[in-house]
Amino acid sequence: MPGVGPTAGSGASASPEQPPLDLEAVRARDPGALAALFERYFDRLYAMVYRMLGDRGAAEEALQEIFLKVHRGASSLDPGRDPGPWLITIAANTVRDLWRSSAYRFERASSSLDADPGYTEKLASSAPDPEHDTLTAERSEIVQRAIQSLKPSFREVVVLREYEGMSYDEIAAITGENATAVRKRYSRALDELGRYVTKAGL
Repeated sequence: MPGVGPTAGSGASASPEQPPLDLEAVRARDPGALAALFERYFDRLYAMVYRMLGDRGAAEEALQEIFLKVHRGASSLDPGRDPGPWLITIAANTVRDLWRSSAYRFERASSSLDADPGYTEKLASSAPDPEHDTLTAERSEIVQRAIQSLKPSFREVVVLREYEGMSYDEIAAITGENATAVRKRYSRALDELGRYVTKAGL
C-alpha cells in the first residue's frame, strides 16, 4: 500500500504543501496535533466510511466515533510509521461494529443513496470536460450502488482493496482472517459486482 512504512523522524510523511504531522504530540493527546491529524485524514476516512455505509448521516456519525477512538487510543500510535493504516483499521472496526447493530439494520431498511443526492459525484475523480465529468459521475454512482448491493463483509474487502489500496495481508490483519480467505472473499465480491454493473449497462 503506498505510503505505508517507516518515516523519517517522528512525523508522518507529507507532501510539499503539507507540513509533517507531530505524531509524538498526537500520542500525548495534544489538542493541536490531534486536530491536525483529523484534518489531514478526514476526507480520506469520510470517503471510505461513506462507501461502506452508503449514507451521509451514518458516515458523519461514524466519523465522530472514529475520532473519539483515535483520541482514546492515541498512545498506541507508532510515531515512526504512517498513521494511515492505523486510522483505517480503527475506521473499519467502527463500521463493522455499526453493521452489527440493530439500529443500523433498521435505518438501512428505510434509507438509500437517494437520500444523499450529489454526493457520489464528489467521490468521482474530477475532469475539465463537462461531458466527461458527467459520465464519470454516472459511472461512479452505479459503482457505488453496486458496492451497496454487496453484503457487508464483501463491501468491506472491496473498499479496502480497491479504494484504500490495501494488500490481502493488510486486510487480513484488520479483519482477523488469513490472507487466503480475504482473497477468496474479494474474488466473490468482484463476481457479484460484475453481475450488477452488467445489468446496469456500465
